[in-house]
Amino acid sequence: MVDDRIQKFRKMLAEAPNYEVWKAAALELDFLEGNAEWKEDFASDLYHYELIYDRLSNLRNYRQQNDFERLKRALREGLHHDLGNMGNTALYTRSRVGTKHLIEEYITQVCESLDFLCDNTVPGFPVADKLQFFRDTLTSYGRPALLLSGGASLGMFHFGVIKALWEKGLLPQVIAGSSSGAIIAGILGVHSDAEVPEMLVPENHDLRAWKWRGIFSAMRGNGLMDQEQLKKCLRANIGEYTFEEAFQKSGRSINVSVSPVQAHQKARLLCGYTSPYLLVWSAVLASAAVPGIFPPVPLMKKDIQGNILPYMPRLKFVDGSVVSDLPIERLMHLYDVNFTIVSQTNPHVVPFLNRRGRDEKISLANLPVHLLKSEIQFHGQGLFDYLRKRVQPEILRQVSGQMYTIMGQRYSGDVTISPSYRLRDYRRMLSNPDPEWVREMILQGERATWPKISMIRSHARISKTLERCIRRLKTEQRRSSAELRLVSSADSGTS
Repeated sequence: MVDDRIQKFRKMLAEAPNYEVWKAAALELDFLEGNAEWKEDFASDLYHYELIYDRLSNLRNYRQQNDFERLKRALREGLHHDLGNMGNTALYTRSRVGTKHLIEEYITQVCESLDFLCDNTVPGFPVADKLQFFRDTLTSYGRPALLLSGGASLGMFHFGVIKALWEKGLLPQVIAGSSSGAIIAGILGVHSDAEVPEMLVPENHDLRAWKWRGIFSAMRGNGLMDQEQLKKCLRANIGEYTFEEAFQKSGRSINVSVSPVQAHQKARLLCGYTSPYLLVWSAVLASAAVPGIFPPVPLMKKDIQGNILPYMPRLKFVDGSVVSDLPIERLMHLYDVNFTIVSQTNPHVVPFLNRRGRDEKISLANLPVHLLKSEIQFHGQGLFDYLRKRVQPEILRQVSGQMYTIMGQRYSGDVTISPSYRLRDYRRMLSNPDPEWVREMILQGERATWPKISMIRSHARISKTLERCIRRLKTEQRRSSAELRLVSSADSGTS
C-alpha cells in the first residue's frame, strides 16, 4: 500500500505543472520515505549544528530585548557564508523539500534580524551609517550569481530556470551569459521585475533568429546562417540599451562573455563595470557568433550624443562559450560572488554532467562510467593541445585550439541545473523555435530547478535580504535629502 502511494506521488512529481503541485508531492514523499523525521533532528555530522544553534539563540535574544547594539555587532562580525558547513550538498540530497529545520530557522532569524535593524529607528545609527553597514556586510558575506551557458535554441531552457527562481524571490541580481545564454541574459537585463511575467510569454518575443545561408557562404567566411537576421532578432528583443541603461531600468547586473579573434587579446566579460556604454545587443551578437555559424563582429557603443559607433573597430569577437562559457572567477572579483547557479544547456556538456552534485561520492557501480568520462576528457585535451601547436593548415590549428579550450573549461557551478535532452531536441538546435516548444522548454527548466530550490534558498536568501535592505535605505536617504532641500528652499524664501 505504501509502495503504491510512493509510485503515485513520484508520478505526480514528474508531471507537476507548477511548483505548488511539485512541492505537495515532494512533501508527501519525504513523509513516506522517512525524511521528515531527519529534518526535525538537529544533530548531524554533516554540519556544525551546535554553532548554528548558538548563533540562532543569540540573534533571537537580542531582537526580543531590542538590544540593537549587540544585534548589529552579531550580524556584522558573525555573518559568514556557509557558516558551519550548512551549505553542504549532502544536506540537500536526503529530502526533496528543505533540509535540517535548524538551518532553515537560522536563516529566517538572520533575515528577520536584518529587516528589523533596517526598518527601525536606532539611536546613534542614522540612515547613512546604516547604508554603509549593510553595504559592508554584503561585501563581506557575498552574493549569488546565475550563469547561463550556450546551447543555441536549446537555451530556451534558461527561461524556465529564471521563472522558477523569480517566482520564489531567488533570482540573483548578478546574471552572466555566453552565446545563447547571453541572449537570455540580455533580454532579462532590460526587463524590470514588474515586466518579468510578460517576458516569460513566448509570443512576446521575436523568435526568428535563424536564416540559412548555406555551405558556400560558410566557406567564404560569412557563416552558415544570416547574421543580419540574428541582429534584427536581438534588437527587437533587447532594444537599444547600453549596459549602463539596462542596469538603470532593471537593477540587474548583466554580464556577457565574448572571445577575441585576434592574437594578443584575452576573453572579455562585458558589463556595466567594464563596458558601460556598449550596446547590449551588440555584445550579445558577438557572444552568439559561433565560429562557422556566424562570422566575427566588432562591438558597437553609444557616444555622448547617443550616436551608435564602433567600439575599437580594429577588434572583432566571437562566441563567448569558446573560451569562457562560465566566467566564475571574473564574477567573484567584480561582484563578490560566493555562490554560483549554473543553467547548463551546451549539448556537448550536458551528457558529461554529474547530476547528483559536484560533491557527491562516486559509487562502485558508477565508477566505470566516471572513469570513461575522465579518460575521454584527459586524452581529448592532450590530443587537441598537440594539434593546436603542430597541425597545418592554419584553420585546423585554430579549430584544435578552440577544442582544447572547450575541453579544459569548468562547466558546472555550486548548483548546476540542466535538461534531459531527447533526440528531437537536438534537431531543433539550429531552427527557429515555435511558441509551443518554448513553453515545453520553460516547463522543463522549471522542473529541473524545483529540486534545487532548497539549497539555493539556503545560500541566496541572506544576500537577497541584504540587497533589499540596501535598496530601501537608498530610497529613504533620497527622500530625506529631498525633504531637506525643500525645507532649505522654504527657509530661503522667508528670509
